[in-house]
Amino acid sequence: MDASVLPVAVIAAALVIKTALAEIRAPGSARREWAFVTDGEAMLSGAAAAFCLGAMGWSYAGHGAVAWAGLVGLLVAYLIGGRRPGP
Repeated sequence: MDASVLPVAVIAAALVIKTALAEIRAPGSARREWAFVTDGEAMLSGAAAAFCLGAMGWSYAGHGAVAWAGLVGLLVAYLIGGRRPGP
């Protein structure tokens, strides 16, 4: 495994743990927090950001760029999906 992928795995694990702890405190909060996954506009924005970053970073970082691009795409989708009030 490339050393640059390890921080991405740690950040992803931290996000999952944060969601799990919030779900324990308030049941149903995970569904609201991850509702952006079903939002087409948010997912398209995240995919576009991930593709652009991955394409630009591939020549510099190789496989590590794909992992970082995926994380950035997920966070962009989260931000875009969270700007509207949920159901």
